[in-house]
Amino acid sequence: MGRYTGPKEKLSRREGVELHLKGARSFSDKSGLKRKPFAPGQHGNQRRARLSNYGFQLREKQKVKRTYGLREKNMVAAYKESDRRSKIKNTDKGLEFLRLLELRMDNVLYLAGLAPSRAAARQYITHGHVKLNGRKNSVPSIEIREGDSIELKKAKLAPNEKLFKTPDWIETKDSSCKVVRLPIRDDIDEGIKENLIIEFYSR
Repeated sequence: MGRYTGPKEKLSRREGVELHLKGARSFSDKSGLKRKPFAPGQHGNQRRARLSNYGFQLREKQKVKRTYGLREKNMVAAYKESDRRSKIKNTDKGLEFLRLLELRMDNVLYLAGLAPSRAAARQYITHGHVKLNGRKNSVPSIEIREGDSIELKKAKLAPNEKLFKTPDWIETKDSSCKVVRLPIRDDIDEGIKENLIIEFYSR
């Protein structure tokens, strides 16, 4: 599967919000968005054009896709699965979609503070440095369920400093963490407008 290998801070500048793709740097004054708070490119600092409804939907979809480090195929699969689950459980499709993204193993490892970024979390998992329920797992996209525990085999891989608060639905201890309950909407980034993404894929 292909992956983006270009300048990561340009992605935050393009979306106009900090996507925290560079670990501790993203939280500091060295952040690309803080140093250059405009879109990348020759005409990036000119006034942005007004977006259509489709434009707003596209930018929101791109923002979330880049935040979680997914490819378009993964996003479409998550949308289809959230649509299926919402019909079976009679729940909100947007919440089911966000839960699928939040409960990815690489994302849980990052939110627990055991990796400096989601990209680093993916690398730890694919390189075999992470255990899921006591067993080695090398699939970053696997969905973590309530009660599952994740352990970082080498504690030195974890960041020395925690730059944000661990969500209430994740319980951390030393170099391991546990999902104690499923996340609700209030636990997930309030800046995400999931309704726009659902509308984009519902076209």
